[in-house]
Amino acid sequence: MKERFSKLLLGEDMSGGGKGVSTAAAISNAITNLYATVFGSCHRLEPLPVEKRSMWRREMDCLLSVCDYIVEFFPSKEVLPDGTAREVMATRPRPDIYVNLPALEKLDDMLLEILDGFQKTEFWYLNDKGHKDSSDDSAPCRPASHRGEERWWLPVPCVTKLGLTESARRDLRQKHDCASQIHKAAMAINNGILAEIKIPESYTQTLPKCGRASVGDAIYRHMSFPGKFAPEYLLDCLEISSEHEALEAADRVEAAMHVWRRKANHGHSRSPWSAVKDLMESDKNVMLASRANDVLLCLKQRFPGLSQTTLDASKIQHNKDVGQAILESYSRVLESLAYTIVTCIDDVLFADESATKI
Repeated sequence: MKERFSKLLLGEDMSGGGKGVSTAAAISNAITNLYATVFGSCHRLEPLPVEKRSMWRREMDCLLSVCDYIVEFFPSKEVLPDGTAREVMATRPRPDIYVNLPALEKLDDMLLEILDGFQKTEFWYLNDKGHKDSSDDSAPCRPASHRGEERWWLPVPCVTKLGLTESARRDLRQKHDCASQIHKAAMAINNGILAEIKIPESYTQTLPKCGRASVGDAIYRHMSFPGKFAPEYLLDCLEISSEHEALEAADRVEAAMHVWRRKANHGHSRSPWSAVKDLMESDKNVMLASRANDVLLCLKQRFPGLSQTTLDASKIQHNKDVGQAILESYSRVLESLAYTIVTCIDDVLFADESATKI
């Protein structure tokens, strides 16, 4: 732990020359790296090994302890022994930390509890060559995966020829629903924190002058249509088939959204007619920005494992607020863990469905 905090204080610059990253970036990287160390190889539905669980708890407790000292001041009254009251400045936890940190810790506990529930299962895993990893040879297995060539390196679950029992199937679905809700909650917290982080000037300078140029004519026509807007229909028309295409579309739509927001906030006029014209353009920009935000949310729902957009990565890199850095990185890794559990359960349910169809 001395080494851990030394790296944080040095900003990961081990030369001590003061050329390291900010404290916020250092602690964000520390949480991300800790998650990769503990859960990076978590591709199976099984309890977390004791030593890794202990490492996660111990080091996260230390990293999160910084939040105990992030406070805000507020006026209060203090009564002296002689009964005299005087005004003082008291401290309390910062509102964003007070609300979000306990919620994230609860989600953390729930995810580990879900993993603990896979001590005795009716499924096991094969390696990529089709050889059984488990020592249980009592029943023939039937491997199946809906991933195809995608993520071929992940272990493939298998079940007996008769599939899972009804109770095991019901338990899996309950865990799947719980993990899905945790994923949505962590994503909502992460989106909220990222929305509060200031947009870096370096990102603003790269924005195009026109939002239409960013999204392209096809998307712009759908978004500027005066009637009812359906982001799901727009995404159906785009026929996005991979996370790479989804991330590219998200970057373009997000850039256009901020262009339109900036234009909506810059309403300068010189004459009555220009004032009316500016108001009309402002209303249109507000509508386009709102619709772009709807498209972004819909994209993230369709591709829950979507990587960070260019803006999100830029915000994380340039953010100087330690409290926001902790909340953002903690919610991001919990979101990732919840998504991993959901996809692993989907694999098992797919194997069970494949077995029962034959």
